[in-house]
Amino acid sequence: MSNFLESKQEAECTEKPCSAIEQVINPKEKDLGGFSVRRLFPTKDRKQVGPWVFFDHMGPATFDPGIGINVRPHPHINLCTVTYLFEGEILHRDSLGSYQTITPGDINLMVAGKGITHSERERPEVMESERNLHGLQLWMALPKEHEETDPAFHHYEDAEIPATEVDGVAVRVMIGSAYGKTSPVKTFAETLYVEAKLTKGQTLKAPQAEECAIYVAGGEVEVDGVTLERYNMAVLKTDREVTVKATDDSRIAFIGGENLGKRYIEWNFVSSSKERIEKAKDDWREGRFPKVPGDEEEFIPLP
Repeated sequence: MSNFLESKQEAECTEKPCSAIEQVINPKEKDLGGFSVRRLFPTKDRKQVGPWVFFDHMGPATFDPGIGINVRPHPHINLCTVTYLFEGEILHRDSLGSYQTITPGDINLMVAGKGITHSERERPEVMESERNLHGLQLWMALPKEHEETDPAFHHYEDAEIPATEVDGVAVRVMIGSAYGKTSPVKTFAETLYVEAKLTKGQTLKAPQAEECAIYVAGGEVEVDGVTLERYNMAVLKTDREVTVKATDDSRIAFIGGENLGKRYIEWNFVSSSKERIEKAKDDWREGRFPKVPGDEEEFIPLP
């Protein structure tokens, strides 16, 4: 997974005086001609939450015919990418030969491991019509003992993701375990990713994890007297029970899990080793990464 349309915006982080909140992250939004991308982290003040080292919110956007997502082949190492859509579709291809259309509700998990190349485009027939695109992009670090694992690709359809109701709130356990449900999505460390939809006035207790953050994808919520508007993220203190209250109809995500230690990030490369990143840069520059079958002609050069 890349920074969609290769944007490089950073978010600003500010701490709020709140007993349940460690930090509030306010993203900077970049308009890419009808298509907005918001970076929550990494930033100067927040590098990761649990194993998650990258969080982008793309859209919502409406594309005219002939215009859309067209991310050329690019590499990754030592991480997993997660793509999740609220609207629209994306065509995933990778150097393993995977060819998969991602649609709303699906979870697309790509294990980069010792090295993988992939592209994100749209099917030609889809681009013939006006359409919407809206979703999240996340990267999670691999534990050191798994960083050089063989690359792999896993796709989970909407119906495979466990759903439940918690005090009337619709919840989906995307990755990990929460609210009595366990997702089938492969993990390498303790990982949490939960989605919930709340109507105005509903409340939901945050799931337990070593580290946890809440992201407001739509609407507005309140946590311990602090209002979190749409597109805000709050890193929660996990030594206490935290309750979220919807002050408007809202869609939220909880992310978190086990802290895997410091990770270095440069371009599309994530690793516990700076030397490993330098080797990956050299390998991409010299054409030693595998190519994407059916998408061999183009690539994104090393910046």
